[in-house]
This record gives sequence, C-alpha cells and structure tokens, in this order.
Amino acid sequence: MRRKQPAIRIGSPLHQTIEYGLLLTGCLIIALSFNVFLNPNQIASGGVSGISTIVQHLFGIEPAVMQWVFNIPLFILGMLFLGGQFGLKTAIASVVLPLFVLLTRDVGPLTTNALLATIYGGIGIGAGLGIVFRGRGSTGGLDSAAQLIHKWTGVGYGIAVAILDGAVILTAGIVFSPEKALYALIGLFVTTKTIDIVQTGFRYSKVAFIMSKETEAIRQAVLFELDRGLTLLAGQGGYTGENRPTMMVVVSQTEVTRLKTIVRSVDPNAFVILADASEVLGEGFRLHG
Repeated sequence: MRRKQPAIRIGSPLHQTIEYGLLLTGCLIIALSFNVFLNPNQIASGGVSGISTIVQHLFGIEPAVMQWVFNIPLFILGMLFLGGQFGLKTAIASVVLPLFVLLTRDVGPLTTNALLATIYGGIGIGAGLGIVFRGRGSTGGLDSAAQLIHKWTGVGYGIAVAILDGAVILTAGIVFSPEKALYALIGLFVTTKTIDIVQTGFRYSKVAFIMSKETEAIRQAVLFELDRGLTLLAGQGGYTGENRPTMMVVVSQTEVTRLKTIVRSVDPNAFVILADASEVLGEGFRLHG
C-alpha cells in the first residue's frame, strides 16, 4: 500500500500562507536576477523590467520607479476593465517586486559577459515567475496590458504578449545595439522554458496506450504485478470493426521497462504507444500541483 500524502486544503490559512510565501519568494528571485544579471548588462528581454532598463539608460530614472509607474496604473486599468482576475496577489506583486528591485540595486553584477548574463538572468526570471505562478499569483506589468489589448481589440493574448515584448526588444536594439536585442531574445526564450520547468517539474512520467486481444490478462498483470491502476477506453478496430478496449496506463520512468516486459510476456503481438506526460497528479503520483 502506498502511503497517502497529507492534503493541504485549498483556501485554508496554511495554504494561503504558502501561496503568499511563494509570491514573495518569486518576486525576490526576479528582482535579484534583474539587478545581478540583466540590468547591469543592458539586457532588456521584454516586459516592464525591460522598459525600465531602457529608460534608465536614456534618462537615468531608477528602474524600480519606472516599474511602479507602469505596474500600478496597469493594475488599476485591469481591475476596472477585467474585473476579478486582478486580485490582491497581483496588487501585492505590482508594489513588492519594484520594492525588491530597489532594495537589491546595490548587490552588483556577477558577470559582465553578456551571454552568461542573458542565460542566467533568463533562468532566474523564469524561476521567479514560475514560483509566483505556482502561488497562483501574477506580477502584472505587460501581461495586464496584453489582456487589455485582447479584450479591446480581439487580438489573441499570446499574440499581444509577443507584440509587446517584441516592441521592447526592438527598442532595446535601437537604444543599445542590435547585438543586445539578439541577447534579449535568447533571454526571453530561456525565461519561457524555465517557467515551464518550474511549473511541471523535472519528473516526467509516461502514459501508455495498449491494444491487445488479451485485455483481461494484461489488466490483471498491470494491476497486481506492476501495482498500477489503469483505465479502459472504448475502442474499435479500424480494419476489422471489432470492439477492442484500449488500456491507458500511467507509469514512472523507472517502470517503463517492467510494463513493456509484462505486456510482451502476455501478448507478443500487443500494440503499445508510449508518450511523455509532463505532470501527473493523483494516487501513486504527486497529489498536489
């Protein structure tokens, strides 16, 4: 029997404390990555932080001040026109993130190598944003602007984000240099991939779809030899027209070989499809996302 993990009830005081802790931790990581890697090397990889880097170079205005100037009005507009999705957490992040940027401004750069700064800055920003998202929060900024554009013009949200980030990076290419714009594109790509990793984790599982004439024998073997549950999906042979249930089984990476061995020993002619499952929640896997 697998030991069940204790559940933390959604909405409970402990759950709320964890979410706000994640929000603040993520904002701190973003601020440090901005001050240690991106801003000192003039890497403006989109967003309000990228705008603040450009404005600081042109006019000498403190980045935190510019981030407040953009974040707070965008949050207010979001509340007025988009409603409930702009809650307390977005309001906190809109104020706290620039505050952390201000408090950590004297930490100093860890590297003056633009490529290293781009990669590690992108990782840091992505990790911070991923942690904020896991706390069901948002940092606001140009994401709020993209949602407003989507509402007012009908342009897809993803396209609106790409347009706004692209405009920031293009401006950085004009203000700094085309090379800095290319670095910014790399940083944006690294940030996006890091967010995905933080959201889904490194623990990839496999989902197997098994089609066989020995459905019952394989079902018994998976349940009692592999100790995994499975789901029977209604299926029909495309050539024969016969009803043939398809078994869906989710297993960890370490169980893939055992599953294939079990299926092959029962029915050497079984048809098996294996695919990646980036995140699995439920009994036998993680109980919480």
